[in-house]
Formats: sequence, structure tokens, C-alpha cells
Amino acid sequence: MMRRALSRLYGAAAWRRRRWYACRPEERRQLRRPVISVGALSVGGSGKTPLTAHLARLLLAMGERPAVLSRGYGRDDAVDGVVVVREAGRIVGRLSTAGDEPWMLARSLDGVSVVVSPDRYLAGRLAEMHLGATVHLLDDGFQHLPLARGTDLLVVSPTDLEAAVLPIGPLRERLSTARCADAVVVVGANARQRGAVAERLSLSRCFGARRRLGAALVRAPRVKPGEVAPGTPVFAVAGIARPERFFDDIRDAGFMLRGARAFRDHHPYSPRDSARLQDAARSVGAQVILTTEKDWVRLESMLPLALPVATVALALEVEPADAFRVFLAERLAAERSNAA
Repeated sequence: MMRRALSRLYGAAAWRRRRWYACRPEERRQLRRPVISVGALSVGGSGKTPLTAHLARLLLAMGERPAVLSRGYGRDDAVDGVVVVREAGRIVGRLSTAGDEPWMLARSLDGVSVVVSPDRYLAGRLAEMHLGATVHLLDDGFQHLPLARGTDLLVVSPTDLEAAVLPIGPLRERLSTARCADAVVVVGANARQRGAVAERLSLSRCFGARRRLGAALVRAPRVKPGEVAPGTPVFAVAGIARPERFFDDIRDAGFMLRGARAFRDHHPYSPRDSARLQDAARSVGAQVILTTEKDWVRLESMLPLALPVATVALALEVEPADAFRVFLAERLAAERSNAA
């Protein structure tokens, strides 16, 4: 009963905060370049970061110079001010001051700037003045209301329809808040499920997103690079939200999953963890330890390992692709026209 009451209070407080900013647009700071926010209602594992990466590549192909603005959650080092993790052409930061997700984006997005700060406005101004950014991607930005944006993209899963607000469920805001987004991207749903989400939430614009597992690339030992073939006995490791989804993806890709170990999101791996994982993998006859790119940036310092380690990229592809590109182009053109 107490948790249910707290859930109602949490949802009401989040709604009042959103309404406060909606009624006071002058309280929201405005960057000079267009801002596309990528966010979610649920806590963790929604697909925000893969969607941000997908958007960055689309914008590059459209001739833009995108900058990813991130809070840098999970950083080891307390750093004041703004941290540039990647200039468009090179990495200039480090994992401890970036956080695992910004660091992963910086390593995989050539041509994209990645900037970290709790104050996303300051991060954006630096990207505009010194990094040549023409458009900003506000990672996990749906609840970051102090910064104005021209486009709000919201990632939703079909399971969100039956979920509750914190602390009972994983939702950070009421489900009805999805109507505040300019477009919703439904992850892991077929056309029928996507239609059900759009109807339930009364959405005017709804896209789908297909999860795609990349090739399993050997990261260690580096002297034996290559791909791990489906059918190989593997031991999976994931310190992410909803790790069971990653394990299911591995099975669906045809790997022989002999065992798995899940850690909490952003888990800081230790040498003790590394030793235990190797022992567990060998005990079940696994030939390779298979993990995510996000985990690899935190496991890499544990080298050398007795067993080979391979990573698979978790990617999202928005569909219909052509309609989504047209939507982005129209939103950017409208925001620039309004700013002129």
C-alpha cells in the first residue's frame, strides 16, 4: 500500500515538474544549434544509447556535424565543468572521466563529437564554439527539462504499457507523458504491436526499431583478431540493464550459450571478477567469453585473460527508414527556420 502511494506521488511530482517547464519556456536554456533529445520513460535498458548512435550516423550521412551531449553517469573521477571525450576526428578523453556509455560512443562514432557534463547547456555551447557542432543529440534527455529542444524522441517498449511508475515499476513518469514527445520509437515490436502502442498512447507519429546483433569480434588476445562463428560454445557476461535480453540475443544468433553471468548496470569490474569469470567459463566448457561493447570498455583493463574475449555490438535500426530520415530533415529545417 505504501509503495503504491509513493508511486502515485512520484508520478504526480514528475508531471507537475513537466507542466511547470511547459508553462515557463523562458526558464529553459536555448542552444544556438538544433537539439534532438533521445529519452525513455523506463529506467535502463530501453535502447536510448543505441538509438543515439544510430541517429549520429544518420545525421553524419545527411551532412551534419553532430555532438552527443551526455551526463556521463558512472564516471570514476569527479570532474568539474565540461569534459570533451571525443572531438570529431579523435578521442581526447578517458574512460574514468567520461563514463562507460559516452566512452563507448566516442570509440565507435568517428566524425562525431562527444561531450560530458551534468550541465548539458554548457556542454552544448562548448561543442558549438570549439567543435563545430551543427546539431546536438541529447542522450537520455526526455527528463532533462532545463534544456530546450526542437525534437523529443522517446524510446518505448511494449512492456512499458503494463508497467508502473517508480518505486513499484521501472517508469520515471506516467505513461501518458509519451504524448509530449514529437515521435515515439517502439523497440522490439512487430507492426501489430507497434500499432497497439500508438493506439493506446494516442500517438500521432510512431516508428519501430529493430534490434540487431553485430558480429562477435575477438578483442583479446589482440594477436588473434577475427570473428567468433555461431555455434561456438560461449560464456556470456553483461553488466547492463536487462541483461537477459542480451543473453536471448546471443542464443537467437546461433551461439551455444554454455553459461552466463549478469552484473548490475555500470558494474566496475575488478581483477577478482575477471578471475571468477574465467573459472566459470572454463568449468562449463566455453571457448570464448562473449560480452557487450559497453562492458568491454570496463573489462579491457583486466587483460590478459586466459580465454579469448569477444564483443558484440547492440544496434537499433529505425523503420521505416526513409520516413524517419524525412522526419529528421523536416524537424531540423523547421527548427532552423524558427531560429532565423
